[in-house]
Amino acid sequence: MPAGKARPFAKDMDKLIEDMRAALPAAFESDEYKKALKAVEDLYRDQKTQYFDDIQKHTSGKNVSVLRMPVGLVVAPTRDGEVLSPEAFEKLSEDDQREVLAELNAAQEELENAVRDIPKWEKDQREQIKKLNQDFAGMAVKQLIGDVKKKYRKTKGVAAFLNAVYDDIIENVALFVSPADEEENEATARAGAEEEGTPPSDEEQFAALISKQKADGLPLNRYKVNVLVDHSESKGAPLVFLDHPILTNLIGRVDRQQQFGALVTDFNMIKAGALHEANGGFLVIEAKYLMNQPSSWECLKRALRSKKITMDPPSGADSAGMTTILEPEGIPLDAKIVLLGEPDLYYALIENDPDFPELFKVEANFFPTMKKTRENMEKYARLIATQTRRNKLRPLEKDAVARLLEHASRLAEDGEKLTAHIASISDLIREANYCAMLDKAKIITRGHVERAIESKRKRSDRIQERMEEQIERGAILIDTTGAVVGQINGLAVYEFGHVSFGKPSRITCLARMGAGGVLDIEREVDLGGPLHTKGVLILSSFLASRFSENAPLSMEASLVFEQSYGEIDGDSASSTELYALLSALSGLPIKQNLAVTGSVNQFGQIQAIGGVNEKIEGFFDICNARGLTGDQGVLIPKSNVDNLMLRKDVVDACKEGKFRIFPVETIDEGIEILTGVPAGVRGKDGKFPENSVNGRVQAQLHKWLIQNLEYKRQAHLPPQGGVL
Repeated sequence: MPAGKARPFAKDMDKLIEDMRAALPAAFESDEYKKALKAVEDLYRDQKTQYFDDIQKHTSGKNVSVLRMPVGLVVAPTRDGEVLSPEAFEKLSEDDQREVLAELNAAQEELENAVRDIPKWEKDQREQIKKLNQDFAGMAVKQLIGDVKKKYRKTKGVAAFLNAVYDDIIENVALFVSPADEEENEATARAGAEEEGTPPSDEEQFAALISKQKADGLPLNRYKVNVLVDHSESKGAPLVFLDHPILTNLIGRVDRQQQFGALVTDFNMIKAGALHEANGGFLVIEAKYLMNQPSSWECLKRALRSKKITMDPPSGADSAGMTTILEPEGIPLDAKIVLLGEPDLYYALIENDPDFPELFKVEANFFPTMKKTRENMEKYARLIATQTRRNKLRPLEKDAVARLLEHASRLAEDGEKLTAHIASISDLIREANYCAMLDKAKIITRGHVERAIESKRKRSDRIQERMEEQIERGAILIDTTGAVVGQINGLAVYEFGHVSFGKPSRITCLARMGAGGVLDIEREVDLGGPLHTKGVLILSSFLASRFSENAPLSMEASLVFEQSYGEIDGDSASSTELYALLSALSGLPIKQNLAVTGSVNQFGQIQAIGGVNEKIEGFFDICNARGLTGDQGVLIPKSNVDNLMLRKDVVDACKEGKFRIFPVETIDEGIEILTGVPAGVRGKDGKFPENSVNGRVQAQLHKWLIQNLEYKRQAHLPPQGGVL
């Protein structure tokens, strides 16, 4: 029905039912009805009386008479006009008995032939009474139904429904004329009570059960209207979010109630589901919750294929005690179903459920970030204002909004992007509002936002604080001063739920003559992941391509993360390990006041990594705790500069020259900063400058190669890669 019409129509039907409850009994209790009914009954009664008199005269004989009894006409033996008792009949002679029995049988057969027309007369009488009842019922309700029909004449389907109501009343008029027999009601109630364990002697309980049976069985209740969905207050197409997609919430349900030991129901107990509420509009469901309800998922697919909402009747244990089961007619479905979920779940459904790509054809990918354009920043600012108004928070000053935008970039891990996770920003605004409330401020300032960010960090830095404490106490060895050969500070990110922070780790390398290449100790003990192993293998490739084009590498080197007790994965430490390896090969010490992050390729180019902000801040916190000297800093890939969204204290220290960040593009740039020695460029003769880092490495590898060949010559062993 049109929006806003169903509820009034249901109320009008309730009023119509109440009116009919008064009109129908009044019609059948009227003198006019009683007079017409008596005329019909008298007509057939007189006709039957005359007919019975004729039969009685015709069939009565010398020894037999036809008597009218309460059960009908009966043939009885007589003698001298008196009915013979069984004792009197036994006293007759055998000949008289045979004579009486012969007449009795003949009269009985004649009577049976004579009364064959009586059932037809009784049927005609019932039809006459039924027609009379229908006429009076029609006169009683026709005007009432007509008034409702007139009111809804422009609403499609209502007239047909009301015509069906009228026809049903006329067809079942006996329900309104003949009340249920009291003894039958009492017997039914008594049987139900006994099944439920009610003591038969409790007359008050029987009376209550009888009364309830009558009330629930009112025949006019069948004409009530059950409005499943009401859109009287809706604007536009319905938009429904289903957060708990169990089957009954999705397709609706048919409630039941216990009555006389059985579960019964009727159409008034049908309840709508989300599909009914979203019909003609949109239904939004979290896919992960839907996948946890296999029956709901299958039912949703069936509804989409058939374009109908069907309420399946309960089966199994649910229907064991039911006496009435409804199977509502399928309702046409015209709705858009929107599933929300992670990409992994989408691709899993594409691969494993052949129905999914057929039913859900439109894929919409949403990025977790957005570009930090002027237009988007203005929209973001308006969104922040909307959040404050909606949640009745204090307004934000301009600098506070700017700080929120900075934090949005921090969450996006990109200075050129903003996070699309609005809930995180909303939570931060609420906490900043709390800080402003404590200060009794009327607006939220930048300082309040800073306090909210810092408070959130402090609440979740237990593990980070514990690790920093271990470093300060010397339990975890990290140097921030001096220079050491083959030792470097690497940077890692630890993630615990939504909390992530950086921590420096000492990486060491030892090199010697040999032919084993680079040994990854983490891999040997099954603590190195595949990506970390890949990074270590790249180191061997880099060394071989740069320093051993015409001869094999005559070296062995071992790399290890000191004091690591868990799995290490990722290639963000590959450049750090290469720096340590070059230091070990060249004998040049690496400055311990610097830390390094970044991956490297086979050509020595530094590549971007993740978590750059947390890594820088992790080393900064250690240096800050020990005292900033101005020469401390971090080497990062140059391609990560756009990702920098550092804490205010780190930015301030950099501005004041107390801490430095070095963006590098190649290994040569990095090794020069770490050792203070030029990396060196290969000359036309293929050699690097003698005092450069690369020159020292080249010289050491050449020295080991000569020593290796001499050793093999003396031991009469074939040289590596050829014949002696």
